[in-house]
Amino acid sequence: MQSSNHDSAFTVRLADPDVRKGETGMGSPGRGFAMRRRNRHGRGLRGELILPTHPGYRTRSDRFDDMVLDSAQRLHDIWGKTLDGVRFAVDEIPPQLEQLVADAAPPPMGAYTPATAEEGPVITLYRRVVEQGCATREELQDLVHDVVVEHTAEMLGVAPETLDPVYRRRY
Repeated sequence: MQSSNHDSAFTVRLADPDVRKGETGMGSPGRGFAMRRRNRHGRGLRGELILPTHPGYRTRSDRFDDMVLDSAQRLHDIWGKTLDGVRFAVDEIPPQLEQLVADAAPPPMGAYTPATAEEGPVITLYRRVVEQGCATREELQDLVHDVVVEHTAEMLGVAPETLDPVYRRRY
């Protein structure tokens, strides 16, 4: 609605155009509880809390995924077409972790699943298990690469040292 001043650039708008005059925000049928409580009086978040250029924008999970992709890309650059069709996956924890803990067996850091008729081979890393084996980000990056190399070597049937010249068993 326009104000009564002569300045036509000044306008007055309701914060929520669905709320009609005479209705209270608490009982209006078009607004849910979360919207009323979260964005009270139009004072909600105005933008992202952390900008994409800041280090805190990416989660640990995102950074771990990038480490796995970097290691897989490095191996692909070395071996080329041999690794075409191989999928690299990340899971939080290994399946049947409770049973492994009950048996006092160490949890695996990764797994290799052979190719089936429907899909190609899959190399899976278990993020939480790998993260617990490291104290620093550099150690984590090295361990991720070692796990990728070991399971790729298992898939190809070669020794990990021949797959990547900088590989050395760290765990």
